[in-house]
Amino acid sequence: MSATAADEKHPLELEGARVSVKKPEVRYDVQGEMSEAERVARAMQNFVKDFGRTAAIYMESCIHCGMCAEACHFHHVSGDPRHTPIWKLEPFKQAYKREYGPFAWIYRTLNLKPKVTVAELAEWQELLYDTCTVCGRCSLICPMGIDIASLVSQARHGMFQAGLVPHELWAVAERGAREGSPLGATPKVFADRVAWLADDHEIDIPLDKPKADVVVTMSSIEIMKYPDSIVATARILNRLGVDWTFRTDGYEATNFGLLSGNTAWQKKMTMKLIDAAIAAGAKTVVLPECGHAYTALRWMGANMLGRPLPFEVQHIAEFLADNIRSGKLRLKKVAKSVTFHDPCQIVRRGGAVEAPRIVLEALGVELREMEPAKGLNWCCGGGGGVVTIHRADRLRYKVYQLKMEQIEKTGAELAVTTCANCRQTFDDGQAHFKSEREMGSLLELVAENLSDGE
Repeated sequence: MSATAADEKHPLELEGARVSVKKPEVRYDVQGEMSEAERVARAMQNFVKDFGRTAAIYMESCIHCGMCAEACHFHHVSGDPRHTPIWKLEPFKQAYKREYGPFAWIYRTLNLKPKVTVAELAEWQELLYDTCTVCGRCSLICPMGIDIASLVSQARHGMFQAGLVPHELWAVAERGAREGSPLGATPKVFADRVAWLADDHEIDIPLDKPKADVVVTMSSIEIMKYPDSIVATARILNRLGVDWTFRTDGYEATNFGLLSGNTAWQKKMTMKLIDAAIAAGAKTVVLPECGHAYTALRWMGANMLGRPLPFEVQHIAEFLADNIRSGKLRLKKVAKSVTFHDPCQIVRRGGAVEAPRIVLEALGVELREMEPAKGLNWCCGGGGGVVTIHRADRLRYKVYQLKMEQIEKTGAELAVTTCANCRQTFDDGQAHFKSEREMGSLLELVAENLSDGE
């Protein structure tokens, strides 16, 4: 059965606490019709297509110190040496050494590095997708400065072209490219939801203004599972008196093309946001509480466009922090202790470390930092598309327990984050372990505590 047929049989839907593809009765982790030799060739060719001087230096620099293993949450909970981050790149390192490295002819002549087989790639599919959230903790720790997370993303490009993507992740990415949203939040669904929320909450939510200074985006999870995020955004921007709008031609910030490894799908989703912002004459695009959405537009958007973006890109936490610093946004004090979960793509990979803490300080909470926190904080375990992959659940739940131990040690009354995908992972873990600990939204906490004072 083709991957498309499998997708039709197992559609995306809300499943209790999780938003994902229904658990497939039969897995289809291979897409397309091609020979084994062709799969290997396409995987390696597309990996090399992204290859440059920096990646070559990375490949030559590993000293096999093992520090990345200690940094990886999957290796930490499993103890399995296969979960060592740099090992996840072994087939591609093997191909590099044999075909493209400075001593490739020696490796080939003496067969020191044999050719990669499709069986190896099938085995490595699980390592590259199921046991890596591309969180970047290994990259931060590496004493040689190897950005292992970026190499994993490049390896995923090759895996996608070889038709070797996990069943559920492929279905999510394909639906996003086909319908414009991986969870079915089409422009009509989004417009209807905005209209319903505006009426239900008696709030103005501007949609499709032809011109606006600020274009605001949302993620699928927020639209379908956490719609209060839409209301919270409107309350805050209306209070600030900002000239803003949502646009049905560019609202969906979720980008599973990035997570699956399909650069064409990634670009398609990114360009919708860029084109909508340019059409509106926007000075700023505000991204939602979504980690990979921040990576896709803030750090990769200009590459997709082919020139510098003609507008500023801010995560919602950065936008809130800037308006707090300028004195435009005033908040009521919240007399509670709070711990903050640092989303990997926003804080560690994105560099927005202090913005959420500026917001929490303005709320007057007692901030109880996890240990470790900020750039070294443990990942929730669901990023990089992992939360969609059912066969990854067993190990992912162990990572969730690691995260919960961090939170519980703080003794904080509330736990908040600024990534809807992290919230989704926590909700799923809560349902699995029948836990009462919830993960809240920083954005919603701000909206609930807007001050009327001047």
